[in-house]
Amino acid sequence: MTSPPWKSTLGDGPRLSVLFPRKACRECEDRLQCTGNVDGKGRHIFLLPEPQQKIQTKVRKEQKTDQWRRRYAIRAGCEATVSETVHAHGLRRCRYRGSAKAHVKHVLTAAGADIIRLSECFPPGTALSRPSRPTSHFQRIRQRLKTWRSPTPSGRRARATTAR
Repeated sequence: MTSPPWKSTLGDGPRLSVLFPRKACRECEDRLQCTGNVDGKGRHIFLLPEPQQKIQTKVRKEQKTDQWRRRYAIRAGCEATVSETVHAHGLRRCRYRGSAKAHVKHVLTAAGADIIRLSECFPPGTALSRPSRPTSHFQRIRQRLKTWRSPTPSGRRARATTAR
């Protein structure tokens, strides 16, 4: 299929607008793969001027490599951190006036976000492995009281009986 004449547009900078007629798109066998458009409208594409289009094509090809994805993963992690502090912790709104007070708020917000992230590293019920400490005198007394006050199977505390 031959494309219709291209028109220059000045929306977000110089671009070329290409609008294919509806009839040509309806008759095309590759319409669903081409446009993702199922309601029968013609395809409308925007192209950059040739030098910029070549750069964009080159960069998009580069973005499919593993090296680029590994490098971008670092940025994605940083972006996620910024997004979390902005949306979950209200980093863009500061109730204090003055850059010194705002800085303190930002530092405390970052520290709080770090604490929350660290707490998520250990699921509930798990604890850090620590070396065992000797049982303190107070803990031994508590353990004795627990065994002394332990209930019987009927749910009542056992009474001390004295021999007569």
